[in-house]
Amino acid sequence: MSFSLLPKLMADALTDITPELLLERGVKLLMLDFDNTIVPYTTDAPTPLMAAWLAWVKDCGIYVCVVSNSRRDRVKIFCKKYGLNCITHAKKPFSRGIRQCMEKFHCAPAECALAGDQIFTDTLGANCCGVQSILVKAIDNHNIWLKLRHVAEMPFIFLARKRRISK
Repeated sequence: MSFSLLPKLMADALTDITPELLLERGVKLLMLDFDNTIVPYTTDAPTPLMAAWLAWVKDCGIYVCVVSNSRRDRVKIFCKKYGLNCITHAKKPFSRGIRQCMEKFHCAPAECALAGDQIFTDTLGANCCGVQSILVKAIDNHNIWLKLRHVAEMPFIFLARKRRISK
């Protein structure tokens, strides 16, 4: 597909993305990054708002699957607890994990979206696979490396600023 570092949509938080918006865009499968998208790196417990949002999206008939580069068991444990499918060791921005998810749910790229907090992994991976990319603000850039990564992403965020969804 296309090599692009610009997200198709941007949101302040994952919970700002409504099922109606996804359905309007033809999304049947929503892939989610885990760390700093659903929960911070420092915890496995979602906020009550996030837990309710995950249930809401699933109840609206949209498949939800966590697609994470993480190798930690915490992703699988979280997904089991909240009734989510997951693919770990996804190796985003490479296509392996994203394509595995699409095959699992029998969805074409045009029927999928991937929401995550990182341009160089989540957005790029989605765009290269022809999947709608949704950039969300990181929950907590708690160390210098995450802060530096965010600084490197700023030019792309600026260029895509008109793609921000309103609450």
